[in-house]
Amino acid sequence: MIEPIFILTAFVSGAVAMLLRLPPLVGFLAGGFVLNAMGYDEIPVLTMVSHLGVTLMLFTIGLKLNIRTLLRHEVWGGASLHMLTTVAILTSVLALGQAVALPLLANSDNPLISELDLPALLVLAFALSFSSTVFVVKVLEKRSETQTSYGRLAIGILIMQDLFAVIFLTASTGQLPNLWALGLLALIPLAPYMRRLLERMGHGEMQMLCGIMMALVLGYGLFELAGIKGDLGALIIGLLLAPHPAAQNLARSMFNIKELLLVGFFFSIGFTALPTWSSLGVAALLVLLLPLKSLVYQIILMRFHMRHRTSILATLSLSNYSEFGLIVSTIAVSSGWMAPEWLVVMSLAVAMSFILSALINSVNEQFYRWIEPHLPNMDSTTLSADDRPISIGDAEAIVLGMGRIGRSVYRRLSKEHGLKVLGIDSNPKSVQTLGSQGFNILEGDAVDSDFWDKMLMSSQIRLVVLAMPHHAGNLSALKQLRSRHFPGNITAIVEYPEEVGPIRELGANAVYHVYDEAGRALADSAAEQAGLVTRSEQLG
Repeated sequence: MIEPIFILTAFVSGAVAMLLRLPPLVGFLAGGFVLNAMGYDEIPVLTMVSHLGVTLMLFTIGLKLNIRTLLRHEVWGGASLHMLTTVAILTSVLALGQAVALPLLANSDNPLISELDLPALLVLAFALSFSSTVFVVKVLEKRSETQTSYGRLAIGILIMQDLFAVIFLTASTGQLPNLWALGLLALIPLAPYMRRLLERMGHGEMQMLCGIMMALVLGYGLFELAGIKGDLGALIIGLLLAPHPAAQNLARSMFNIKELLLVGFFFSIGFTALPTWSSLGVAALLVLLLPLKSLVYQIILMRFHMRHRTSILATLSLSNYSEFGLIVSTIAVSSGWMAPEWLVVMSLAVAMSFILSALINSVNEQFYRWIEPHLPNMDSTTLSADDRPISIGDAEAIVLGMGRIGRSVYRRLSKEHGLKVLGIDSNPKSVQTLGSQGFNILEGDAVDSDFWDKMLMSSQIRLVVLAMPHHAGNLSALKQLRSRHFPGNITAIVEYPEEVGPIRELGANAVYHVYDEAGRALADSAAEQAGLVTRSEQLG
């Protein structure tokens, strides 16, 4: 059982981070170090919670991932080129830094880490080349940007890096997957039956339990038995389930439980080591190498003809070190390639990179808008298909966010009011599915400022409905419309009463609270069926 002090510290540290307008995960990282300094050790329950959180996170990534994303040349090519280039550059820089900086940080009371030979430098550079899947996905999900162009690109690169990590772990242990690994191929023909089982579980607790069973038993458990990293198994099971519509609902249902379990992951990092002044100094120097790693990302992604916003925001999200770096360092230490003190340094560097990356990504859009005027112009004809200008045709009304509410609004405007409606959604799967059902729909990210620049807004647009599921997205879209002096009517939905004020302050013509409107419509329908008349009708 988790001691009360662990839960209290996690809550207080997360709350303090929120008060400072920082992501809660920054507080969780700090909370782990605080407990470590107070003399507490990581307990088995926390370790289990941490592993469960990471496994379920990879499973939910798979549920929302289109396998074709990994086959895009900018994903597999970008990930491969970045890893090779970064390892080469960082090895050279680390060798130079080792000769210059390490002696300055050593002292007689706390002799610094022994120097590294070339193979150890290569392993350390390899460990630093990874970006954190856990951190990036958590940041993207908080902003509902996992399905944006840059979000899909970043996640695809991260998954490719995870595959590289699995290959390294297998090679470093000298243990190849056993013969049972061939049996895992049977999961592919079994996938349709797995999807059918998931569909039969409905939408309640049995669906979630079914998903967790598949992730932890069919995924993690079977892959571990076959000598392959279990987290990869959870990801693959998610990929196999992804084509079914129920997969999206399952991902939404598991969101909160996965987020809660991931608190354990960030909390546990603080228990890996207690910092010393010398280890802090070396870790700080490693963090100073992050801009170099980011520059490599940016140059490579620009070579694949991505929009500046896509490449810059993907780069910023990937500008951190990874938990896989800790795993690689642990193997290097256990194999005698590096001194144990380097594991302390890597733990501190990962934690510090998370804090820095959280701060940077909280202002990523502002950073992009600041740097964009200084970047070279790009020929729109050379851009990838997703990044080219958008024409809205003869549409008279636009619905942003084609979830259940958005689809209902679309149908009502089209059938009852005779308007030519265009739906816009950031999820390519939804766009493809709804397009096949006859919806006039385009893929686009309404939070993306460049989306509004590349969309050819027609003067015949009379109405825009903001039906995205997250308040921040609707606010951002409303700001973009107002900054471009859109003359038509803007209507928005909100989920919570406190969200009404900010929407109105930005100039929405009408704001509707989802549950109030549903209750009002239900009451009117029930009264009409009962033959009752309204008070206004009685007075009239």
